[in-house]
Amino acid sequence: MDFPVRGHGLWLTGSMSLMSRLLAPSVSGDPAELAAAVLADMRSAPSGELAALLAADRTEAPPLSLVFPTEQPSTLGMSAARLPLLLADRPREPAPLPPEPAVDDDSDEVPELFCPGPVRDNPALGEEVNERMVEWAGEVGIYEGRLDHLRSCGFGRLIMLTHPGTDDADRLLAAAKVVVAEWASDDYYLDEEEMGADPAMAAARFGVLYGVVDPVSMPRRYRHELERFIKEEPIALAFRTGMEHLSQYTSVAQMARFQHQMAILFQALDQNASWRHTGRRPAVWEYYMHRYHNSYLPPMILVDAVAGYELPAQEFYHPRLRRAFCMAGMASVLLNDLHSMDKEADDDISLPIALMEEEGLSRQQAVKRTVEIHNELMHGFVTESAAMYLEGTPMLQRFLADTWAWCGGSREWHATSRRYHSEESQ
Repeated sequence: MDFPVRGHGLWLTGSMSLMSRLLAPSVSGDPAELAAAVLADMRSAPSGELAALLAADRTEAPPLSLVFPTEQPSTLGMSAARLPLLLADRPREPAPLPPEPAVDDDSDEVPELFCPGPVRDNPALGEEVNERMVEWAGEVGIYEGRLDHLRSCGFGRLIMLTHPGTDDADRLLAAAKVVVAEWASDDYYLDEEEMGADPAMAAARFGVLYGVVDPVSMPRRYRHELERFIKEEPIALAFRTGMEHLSQYTSVAQMARFQHQMAILFQALDQNASWRHTGRRPAVWEYYMHRYHNSYLPPMILVDAVAGYELPAQEFYHPRLRRAFCMAGMASVLLNDLHSMDKEADDDISLPIALMEEEGLSRQQAVKRTVEIHNELMHGFVTESAAMYLEGTPMLQRFLADTWAWCGGSREWHATSRRYHSEESQ
């Protein structure tokens, strides 16, 4: 079946299914390899520009009422945008969206991934951000003795791919620092025993760490003890210095929303730690709720700040946008579940593992179900975006486009990062 996208020719062709190609004799049938192949295959990816799915007739249309009552936003940073949703003319109606894949297919064939490719790929810019990030990591002391591995993961490339609205390396570096601090806190406190992780202590450690993310005003008598802790604890120092850098590019409201999302993330990591400490395994629905909060929202929440504009709070926290944004964050983190399912500790859990444990699915069936859920979420994001795009402000339209672009950049990074793939598999 062919799905036409106006102005972009044929988006997807079904003459030969992706999994039919992957299951050819020259390709291993191991489910983890199949998952990696699905995630890395860009041939069926929608355009990185959300307008490719939303744009219809761009002839002049009468003004539309706004979904969100707000003052016309500032155009700060708009000149840096490369996405077509900045156009003042809005479509009368969205183009028909590709139909969602059926979720009741009894076959084990893994569906094609509904996720865009990257909007831009500037290897030189990504390398510059990555090298400056590794230098900073050495200064604060995280990943001591493992900086070469940190460099190979390419977090600078991740930020370059997910924030195409700016070419400013320093803005991108500010985002890279807090993203790496987030990943490091997970590694140091929850995942990597050789780095000191202890699930029994995780909640206490994350609690103190949040006092650095959202700084506590200490009594003078005890202030020096907190300062000593921060200087001696690499993760705390990483967050302090990273957020000091980030504050150069965020408004008060943007920093507050980042801090709020970090509180949600730390609470979700505490939940994960409790499962590991007690040995209890969550049901699929419970893990799904957990992943909704332990998702990629903290780095995604910076898309407007990094690009140099600000979506007003009454728009950002509107239930319709929050729902769409959370679906995109959840979908993106499921790519992490698929890529890392064979690299996690025995007591860790992912959506495919939860599906195998509770529903008795085979590994390939669990991969298939996870991709289906990912696609359902991404279709939900596009559907919600289409409705908001028609009535929203230009700033809201840009935020939706930047979120779509973040998803495409994240897909590319997960498919290529050494964090998930050995050099031989590149």
